[in-house]
Parts: sequence; structure tokens; C-alpha cells
Amino acid sequence: MPGSTVKAKLRSDDHRVWLPVIIIVLLGLIFLALSQAVFGVRYTFTVRVVALGGAVLGVISGVLGCFAVLRRESLMGDALSHAALPGVALAFLLAGRDLSVLLIGAGIGSWIALRFVSAVLSTTRIKQDAAMGIVLAGWFAAGIALLTYIQSIPDASQAGLDHFIFGQAAAIVESDIELISIVGVVVLIALALFWKEFKLVTFDPEFASANGFRVGFINTMLSTLVVVAIVLGLQLAGVILMVGMLIAPAIAARQWTRRLNQMVILAGVFGAFSGGIGAVISAFDSDIPTGPTIIVVAFALVVFSITLAPGRGLLWSAWRQRLDRRRFAALNTLRDLYRYAIAHGGARTPVPDDFLRGIDDRGAALGLRQLKSAGRVEFGDGGWQLTQSGVELAEGALHNLRLWELYRLYADELALPMLQEDRQRDIRERLPADAIAALESRLEGRQS
Repeated sequence: MPGSTVKAKLRSDDHRVWLPVIIIVLLGLIFLALSQAVFGVRYTFTVRVVALGGAVLGVISGVLGCFAVLRRESLMGDALSHAALPGVALAFLLAGRDLSVLLIGAGIGSWIALRFVSAVLSTTRIKQDAAMGIVLAGWFAAGIALLTYIQSIPDASQAGLDHFIFGQAAAIVESDIELISIVGVVVLIALALFWKEFKLVTFDPEFASANGFRVGFINTMLSTLVVVAIVLGLQLAGVILMVGMLIAPAIAARQWTRRLNQMVILAGVFGAFSGGIGAVISAFDSDIPTGPTIIVVAFALVVFSITLAPGRGLLWSAWRQRLDRRRFAALNTLRDLYRYAIAHGGARTPVPDDFLRGIDDRGAALGLRQLKSAGRVEFGDGGWQLTQSGVELAEGALHNLRLWELYRLYADELALPMLQEDRQRDIRERLPADAIAALESRLEGRQS
């Protein structure tokens, strides 16, 4: 029974995970149509290039951001993006304004920061969050100082370097899209080739180490791919907002599924939507910045997912809690009715309304409404009376309680699977058939 329940839940996830994909595709198509008809957006070559660049970058960032979120290293993405700024400044001082050189400098700066964090963690007792906080503040401060120095130099070529802080999507050209796409394909191929290793070190690094995997090397490789994604997004989102591009799609995707492969696909779709639609929204007016708009769209997807995602969404949880309260109230009231009736003549003996109200007025009222609507009880002159189906349900509920009591007493002796005791749930859905048979046998022995 438990195995079939788990499989059913996984199959439900398989179907449910495509719901947000369909919603996102439909929203994207509707938005693109409305943007032309209602808002008068003209899809010029520049708008198409920026939107395509944002979508491609969103896919890469969303996919890699899944591992950062699951490894609880979201702050690492923020630290590495800030650490890219001094690399950009030093690359300019050494080699000039060429964009490829600046991006290489940004990558080197972030990678050095990554190795610094690893060295601090391995040689000191400083915690990871503190080490990343040091890098975030120290590297970013150094970058600001270097940019201030560069701007004091009488050289026109340094103009625009400060756009690496918040990004400048309008400066993206077709060659930049080609570079992002090529590097993105390489990143995705590397992710596919080392999928098993990345998945293992993400969820169980101790097991991976015990089985001979080079955990340190795999972690460094995965972190290096994150650095590459950050560097690619600097021109679009900047060092401050790039962490949003990396983390937000993954957080949104996490609400919809329990499986890593599905989470990665969803995060890529969410990232592409954020980058593309955010770029189009920024085309509504020349004063709307592209990078921040992309992050706002990504944040909207996070809010949407946290609120509405089945299973984990806030509305879903509130509805489930409401159903649980009603179900538990009905079960408790049913047991009270049955116990009183058995103690006063038989299972169909009427129970005075005052008795139930005296136990739990509010809970009894809620429980009676549920039982009456389900045909489990009926009200007569003598009070509340269980129907035949109500008697059968009450007997089953009390039998379930007795099995839970035996589980608590004899779980170790009978070598039963360990699980959290929840007497409101049917124990037959939580334990395998052989375990239930052992408890039933023990119950028959006690009754005889």
C-alpha cells in the first residue's frame, strides 16, 4: 500500500509538472500579441536581440540555479556575482575595453573568490555564510574602488564600465547572443555528461565520497559552471541583480515538483520566460531598465508559484488544512457518538446533543455537519443517532486507533518500519501488508 501511494504521487507529479509549462507558454503568446495590439511595441532588431539574449541567459541561469538552491548556496551566487566587479576593472586596466576581455576578467575574479571561500571553509572554523559574506563585501568594495579610480583617469574608453553594476541590455549585439548561446550549449552539455555526479553530490555528498567520487573536484566543476552563467549575465542584469536571474526561476520551479530533472526543465522554462518577457516589457518605454524588469518578472513567477503551486502553494496548503480540520472534527465526533452509544445500550442508541456540545461545542458542530451531509448520522427526538454506514465507519476508526496503539507498543519487537505516529491517518496506508498482518494478529491475541 505505501509503495503504491508513493508511485501514485510521483505519477501525479509527472502530470502536474506540465501545468506551469502550458500556463507559461500561453501567457507568453498572449502577452506578445497584446504587446503589439494594445501597447504598440515594435519588435525592432534591437528588441528581438535583447529578448533572445534574455531568454537564452534565463535558460542557462535557471538550470544551474537549481543546484545552487538545492545545495543551499543561494548566497554563493550573490557573492560570486559581486566578486566579478573587480575582475572587470582589472581587466580594463590591463587590456582595455574589449568585452570578451572584460568577461574573462569577471570570470577570473569570481573564480578566485570561489577558491577563497573554499580555502576559508577548509582551513578555519568560519561558517559558509560568513565566508561568502566576507567575499561579497570585500570583492564588491574593491570593485567599486577600482571603478572610481578608473573614472578619474582622463580616458573616454572607460565610459560605461559602471553599467556592469546594474547591467545594460541595450548594449547587447548579435555577436553577444552567439557567444552566450555557444557557451550555454557547452554548459548544458557538461551538465548532461556529469548529471549523475552533480545529482549525487547535491543530495548526498557523504555517500558520494564513500563510494570514491571526487567530491571536491565535482563541487568545483559545478561552481565553475555557475560562475560561467553569472559572467554571461553581467551585461544584461549586472552584478547586483544577477543573483535574482540565477535563483528566482529555480525557487519557482521547486514549488511544482519533487524531481530534479523536472525542476531543471521548469527552471529553464521560467528563466526563458523571465528573460524574454522582461526584455519586451522594457521596450514599452525607453526609461524602463531591462535588467531590473527581468528580475521583477522572475519574482512574479516566484510569487505565483509559492501561492498557487499544487501541493506546496499557500492556497493549496490553506485548503488542505481546512479539509483536514473538517475531516478530523468529523472523526472525533464520530468516535464520541459511538463510544457514548455503546456505553448506553448499543451502537444505534441516540446521543443527546448537550453531551456533544459539552465536550467541544465548536468542533462538535463542525463534525456533525460533515457527518450529517455524508449520511453517517441523523437527528431524532432522542438526539443524534448513527446510521448503519456511520456505525461501520466508527468501528473502522476505532479499529485503526487500536492498531496505532499496538504499533506504538510493539513496533520494535515486531521489527516494523519506523514512521511518525499519526492516529488520524489510516495505518494501512502507512505500513506494508505484512506489518498490518502482524499487528492484526497481535490484536486478535489480546482480544482472545
